[in-house]
Amino acid sequence: MTRPDLDAEYRQIREECGLLPRDERVILSVKGPEAADYLQGQLTNDIEAIEPGHGCYAALLDRKGHLQSDMRVLRVSDDEIWVDVEASAADAVFKHLNMYKIGREVSVEKSGRKILSLVGPASLEVLGTSPGDEYRSTPATIAGAECLVVATDLGLDVICGEEDAAAVRTELESRKAVPVSAAAVEILRVESGRPRFGAEMNEKNMPAEAGIVEQAVSFTKGCYIGQEPVARLHYKGSPNRHLRGLRFDGPVSTGDPVRLGDRELGSVGTAVLSPATGSIGIAILRKEAEPGVTVEVGDADSPSSAEVVELPFREEPFA
Repeated sequence: MTRPDLDAEYRQIREECGLLPRDERVILSVKGPEAADYLQGQLTNDIEAIEPGHGCYAALLDRKGHLQSDMRVLRVSDDEIWVDVEASAADAVFKHLNMYKIGREVSVEKSGRKILSLVGPASLEVLGTSPGDEYRSTPATIAGAECLVVATDLGLDVICGEEDAAAVRTELESRKAVPVSAAAVEILRVESGRPRFGAEMNEKNMPAEAGIVEQAVSFTKGCYIGQEPVARLHYKGSPNRHLRGLRFDGPVSTGDPVRLGDRELGSVGTAVLSPATGSIGIAILRKEAEPGVTVEVGDADSPSSAEVVELPFREEPFA
């Protein structure tokens, strides 16, 4: 894709509405009368508090409190909950949830459902309905297909059966949702300062290091796998790494090392060139990378420099 094309897509999603199939996501369906109770003991957030039509952000941890995956959790009925995860983590999450459900009235399946994201301030105009705040959902019929519409931080997600995805996509395009690339939507994600599993955060990070505790962790619910180290760090310690923003003064690439003097602080999780905010990135870096500090990025012989900044780069994605 040429740079003018990417800039045009960015304007489309900043000012109107873009359409992006989320082939990198997998939806697991957890069904049964014990579905909420079961997930309550597996995930970091308060799943039992979610009513049908609502949802939350959560994570699955190992016993040391390290991330195995983050996820969007959607309660579609009293007895069915959808767990939306990165495709790269789907097999591991699926295996974990099936392994620990022995003796429970719960089934865990890969649903095969597809996600079509409407991104931009005109998403509501395109669809004609909105469930409300982020993670809220409502049923809708699109192109004759039964869909679930979910509010996101960037617009609306339309979730439908795999067999209906092509017809639903055609219908949304007919309503002036313009197809855009994942690269354009990644710029908005970075500007919003939202980490992604497999990019900024991975199995070596705890939720506090990834900056997701406030959104993903409940400290008032009952026990779950990894709770003790997460609570200990929250109440009695401080993380050695933090999610930070970077403003670059030269060319950089995702994965480039970040250094302060002779010490390596981490690596660039995602780097983008935004038409609005310039050359920016996000990364999980050691605590020495405090806002206002200048660091070196890239090859040690010819590095670029970057200013460490607080996130997000933009408070409102479409302002």
